[in-house]
Amino acid sequence: MRLYRLGLLSATLIASQLALATSSNLSTTPVIDQNVAKIIHFNGVVEAINQGTMTAQTEGQVEEIRYDVNDRVEKGSVIIRLKDNQQQANLARAKATKHESQALLAAAKQEYRRSKDLHSKKLLPKSTLDNATAALKAAEARLEAAEAGLRQAEEQLGYTRLLAPYTGIVTERHIEAGEVAHPGQPLITGLSLDQLRVIVNIPQSLLSTLRKPDNISIVLPDGRLITPTGQTIFPYADSASNTIQVRLPLPEKTQDLLPGMFVKANFQIGKRQVLTAPLSSLVQRSELTALYVVSQGVITLRRVAIGEQLADRIILLSGITAGEEIALDPIAAGIAIKQQASNHE
Repeated sequence: MRLYRLGLLSATLIASQLALATSSNLSTTPVIDQNVAKIIHFNGVVEAINQGTMTAQTEGQVEEIRYDVNDRVEKGSVIIRLKDNQQQANLARAKATKHESQALLAAAKQEYRRSKDLHSKKLLPKSTLDNATAALKAAEARLEAAEAGLRQAEEQLGYTRLLAPYTGIVTERHIEAGEVAHPGQPLITGLSLDQLRVIVNIPQSLLSTLRKPDNISIVLPDGRLITPTGQTIFPYADSASNTIQVRLPLPEKTQDLLPGMFVKANFQIGKRQVLTAPLSSLVQRSELTALYVVSQGVITLRRVAIGEQLADRIILLSGITAGEEIALDPIAAGIAIKQQASNHE
């Protein structure tokens, strides 16, 4: 009986030594407390900063529409051209009126100088000089009015050519060639893809917290982060939703974003302490998320709850404590735990 007990004890010691030897060959690392950014996430919508509908500023028949929906238009390009017969006639009349006013002014100046000279020689009464002075002032006023009329006529002629105010895309057309456009009538709608911003609605309870965040980032659809160039908080709240709108302008010509797309806006509001482990140490088996924990030479597979990923590390929410050792290589740990189990059998 004594020999049997000694044999059993020897076998147990040998198995324990084998388990220790197996676990000692594993590379391990402790679970650590780590200070990470405290971030609040919000859904945002991308919109174009430059967008709008161009309306007619003068009356005229649509002679040509050079761009249609989805066409790209360069800044300064003619989008729509109206017939300008009436505007050209008005411009010609305005030019003629200006020329006439200039001639009348020249004559009035000459008469004034003659009257002033004769009056200084006491050859002309004061009343005649006063009349010449009044005529000169009237001629100057007529020229100013003629010049204003000419500018107006030139402006009305310019309105027959609708020029793109910025480089962008046509999104909607409101008139057809041959139709008559009237002042104030919508003609074409467009937007620019060069300058975009993200619109976020935040709860009013978080206004003081988010007024001066440590950092703001926009998560693109492919996972990349970009930093807005500024932040504009509206000075009033929406009474229906109790939210406040925040505008986040993006760097010029940001790629892979289009108006109407949904994105995530991350607001960093300080730091928080969390448990983290290397992402490579994590075991994913169907619905099981676990880590191989190594304690006193014994390897065990322990279920854990995880949070967000931080570069090459993962946040651990529960199931483990700081300082516990975990295997860096889950495959090697799995082989070792099978050897450990067989040694105990």
